[in-house]
Amino acid sequence: MLPRMESKWVEADARAAVERWANGDTVDEALALRVYSSRLIGREPTLVLHGGGNTSVKTRLRDDTGEEVDVLCVKGSGWDLGDIEPAGLPAVRLESLGRLRARASLSDEAMVNAQRTRLLDASAPNPSVETLLHAFLPAKYIDHSHADAVLALVDQPDGERICRELYGDRLALVPYVMPGFALAKLAAEVAEAHPEAEGLVLLKHGLFTFGATARESYERHVAVVDAAETYIAERRASVQVPRLERPALDWRRIAPILRGALGRDGDRRTHYVLQRRSGPAIEGYLARTDLASVSQRGTPTPDHVIRTKRVPLLLELDPGMDDAALARAIATALSRYRQEYRAYVEAEAGQKGREVRALDPDPRVVLVPGVGLVTVGVNPKAARVAADLHEHTMQVIEDAEAVGTYEVLPLGDVFDMEYWSLEQAKLGKKSPRPLDGQVVVITGAAGGIGEATARRFAGAGATLFLMDRDPKALGRVAAELGAAHAVVDVADAAALREAMGQCVRILGGVDGVVSNAGFAPQGALHELEDEVLEQSFAVNFFAHHVVAQEAVRVMRTQGLGGFLLFNASKAAFNPGKDFGPYAIPKAAVVALTKQLALENGDQGIRANALNADRIRTGLLPPDFVEQRAKARGLDADAYFRSNLLGREVRADDVAEAFLGLALAQSTTGSVVTVDGGNIAASPR
Repeated sequence: MLPRMESKWVEADARAAVERWANGDTVDEALALRVYSSRLIGREPTLVLHGGGNTSVKTRLRDDTGEEVDVLCVKGSGWDLGDIEPAGLPAVRLESLGRLRARASLSDEAMVNAQRTRLLDASAPNPSVETLLHAFLPAKYIDHSHADAVLALVDQPDGERICRELYGDRLALVPYVMPGFALAKLAAEVAEAHPEAEGLVLLKHGLFTFGATARESYERHVAVVDAAETYIAERRASVQVPRLERPALDWRRIAPILRGALGRDGDRRTHYVLQRRSGPAIEGYLARTDLASVSQRGTPTPDHVIRTKRVPLLLELDPGMDDAALARAIATALSRYRQEYRAYVEAEAGQKGREVRALDPDPRVVLVPGVGLVTVGVNPKAARVAADLHEHTMQVIEDAEAVGTYEVLPLGDVFDMEYWSLEQAKLGKKSPRPLDGQVVVITGAAGGIGEATARRFAGAGATLFLMDRDPKALGRVAAELGAAHAVVDVADAAALREAMGQCVRILGGVDGVVSNAGFAPQGALHELEDEVLEQSFAVNFFAHHVVAQEAVRVMRTQGLGGFLLFNASKAAFNPGKDFGPYAIPKAAVVALTKQLALENGDQGIRANALNADRIRTGLLPPDFVEQRAKARGLDADAYFRSNLLGREVRADDVAEAFLGLALAQSTTGSVVTVDGGNIAASPR
């Protein structure tokens, strides 16, 4: 069955959009319908992904004097079409924009300034870099996408011929010109020379369609893409691509080796999150016998380069390799990739007489036959974006090769886009955070201290893998923080080891552990059932040992150092009456901390413990608190403040201390107390 892209326009939904957004002054019916149809385009991943594409409408709105003015409402920077709001289509004075067309040239900086100075609202986001293209075209509604099927046709040596054959006079063709003022002028000239055209095909770039109404422009877009998909499907049916069967490889074994190699480049150290994807389409692509050729030709549209680099790293690994051989093969391939990237930048900058600050030479996409598509990012979102884009790149390549030959822009054009200041601005200019790219495991993450710690570490940039035995509470915390997680009872050593393996499979490795889960059994030792002490040791000692053991194995393979943090207890140094079942394994945790510091310091792996006292968490039941407070002649609040500072220590204080230890690069084998001051319980 041939694929069909169909219109998702629903008139009732369109009317509801008008009722929701139109207010008469800042948003009229035309803009409300623009928002509605923009979302239809943005929610179709074969059209646009992650901020790609743009849309516009020409209408009349009131300025701050109350005067109606002609404006272009065009997608603004930082907005995705899929969930765009009226605020994401800032209004720009149209007449003034149009007069810019008379200029012979306009620098990128001047273009951006010209667009911002013509905004009706000075606080609005920057209009799209393709604002002038939208402004110079006469149509009321304009839709622009990087549709996969259209890219498969235009990324051909004879893409122009194919498009003329398929679309005739329905679409006008525009040769590749880098986005900006020059492209805007050229597109307007082509459109004026073809007044009957319903849109423009920009070779090696994408598709524009026009319309007098939002529905007309959108449905023309759908029809054009549908025609391309049908054209491709008819040809793919008769093409048999030679493919090789690839033996499966163990991703959990490979991931820390690869992540460690990516993180080391001379004296430079970087932490990356890895994401692996597989499935029939990916496996089929990686099985192509011409993979080494087609995978290295470049991105379907040049603006992908800022998120995926120009080409992926291809790793051909033998399943029979031991770990040392795997490490050598990965290091060799990565070194070659980095050298080639640096040579490309040097050569292109030299030819153009430009001085550029070279970006990092690390791949953002790694293709590993037998494993799948692996992407690299400073956080899970960046890795996910790269994965989404490259999955669609694979599809474009498969389709393009079925039609003819996949061919993209020359290196010079790709370089111009990669090192274009306006394109780099899409990545944002956020200040780096201390734990960016670092994967941190937190156990007991849904409890008071665990949740506070998770929030504090997330704020410092950490990529979190959270564990807890309470599925509901864990699900809530993980959802709020966007964290990977596993429901696990840490007393179950096998389940805990599997959860650590899951972390490696999902995120690529481990850089830090906050081993926090615990419980506080009570009872006099001479009356204690064996099972109580065994259970306490399972949770309060062996769980710490197991999570540390699994983490250390990964950290030593990565070669990037790391940190191990344990929630010990003041009971390890100052046990209370009937608190032996809790104090004894906690004392063992202190010894564990020092032993791990001793054994792993030469690998840059730090181990420290933290003692907290009298924190309002589920560990201390209300009746226990009441009993302890009464014994001291205090109420509950006074009990929690009974320390040298006279200040209640809260979960956030403990979380802050954990973060401080995580960042303390020269501290290991230590025990830090967070209790407001309790000399009797201080480590000694």
